[in-house]
Amino acid sequence: MGSPAMSDSSPILAGRWPGVGLARVVGLLEDLVSFDTTSRNSNLELIAYVRDYLATHGIASTLVYDAKGSKANLYATVGDPSKRGLCLSGHTDVVPADARQWRTPPFKLVEQNGRLYGRGTADMKGFLACVLGAIPTLAESCSTVPVHLAFSYDEEVGCVGVRGLLEMLARAEVRPAACLIGEPTLMTVATAHKGKRAVRCTVHGKTGHSAMPELGVNAVTRAAALIGYLDASARELRQAGLRVSAFTPPYSTVHVGRIQGGMAVNVVPDLCEFDYEVRSIPGDDIDTIEHGVRTFAQQRLLPEMQAVEASSAISFEELSSYPALAGSSKAAARLADWVVGLLSEPKPKIALSFGSEAGLFEQILNIPAVVCGPGSIDDAHKPDEFVALDQLVECSTFLAALGDRLTRCETGWEA
Repeated sequence: MGSPAMSDSSPILAGRWPGVGLARVVGLLEDLVSFDTTSRNSNLELIAYVRDYLATHGIASTLVYDAKGSKANLYATVGDPSKRGLCLSGHTDVVPADARQWRTPPFKLVEQNGRLYGRGTADMKGFLACVLGAIPTLAESCSTVPVHLAFSYDEEVGCVGVRGLLEMLARAEVRPAACLIGEPTLMTVATAHKGKRAVRCTVHGKTGHSAMPELGVNAVTRAAALIGYLDASARELRQAGLRVSAFTPPYSTVHVGRIQGGMAVNVVPDLCEFDYEVRSIPGDDIDTIEHGVRTFAQQRLLPEMQAVEASSAISFEELSSYPALAGSSKAAARLADWVVGLLSEPKPKIALSFGSEAGLFEQILNIPAVVCGPGSIDDAHKPDEFVALDQLVECSTFLAALGDRLTRCETGWEA
């Protein structure tokens, strides 16, 4: 696919919704959606498009590639790069889209009744389009306090890509002072989110004839015992674990999402694997939660299994992990209050049960971070994903207010 034409306006609007440069934002969103940046694919065409767009406004970009050179993060500074400033961050990848389940083409922007449909419109190319649409204004506003842009890859598969960018920034002489992640929150400021670890457990047993099952080691039943332990752990967390009312649900969770094992009912299965995840509220330690299932495997199941077959084994492989966003520092509170003050319709601050890259900014760079962006997470990761036009208006108005505050050097963080 060739690069789409760079758009500063869109025929979708046909003169409607004047103000806040919305035609430019929608034109940019049309282009961004047309790139199929499903996490299994490269994002380099989209990154080149953003780099070239920024270059037309005199803004240079730094690309941080993955090990294969097939994907990249983009980092750029609007204003003085020698000063810390605010980072506006978002991911460029999207989850898969099966066109057979969509009423409209998933990688073509379609407007219907004030909604813009397309994969990634809510999560989170709508925010990226608003940021890029605000560049002409921000370029004039950020002469004293800069805005940094961080566009990452592979967020949807465990916040993978941004780590390379953050490692680069951690070594840099100048790093951002604070960060705003534009995940879809209906333009409500989120100050905390849960952490997550996804794990694959593989059970190796011994095959045999089902007429004499005691001569084999049934990997499926041992996996079932581990799943039962995880389910009991989930109930314990729900009933007696740490609770924070701002989250939904207000406790840490354990979930088993996939299992595969066995080939026929008359064969003792020697292999079974399953995937599970732990989502922890700030203050709960994922390592502590996970330690129990590994101890159960080592002390309760393996001795019995290896008594029949010495090579029996149970292994655990981490698939993905990202930390919770605690948002508990005074700096985080100041940043959150400052961001709320920029909104045209301030709402009470919230906590998120889904994750983002914000926890990594807080952990690796030791800077405050909040989450706030257009669209709803309820409309993401499903067929007919959309973002409402009025959400793009609200986000663009917010970014205009942000630029105005920076012009006056009024910031929500310490200089």
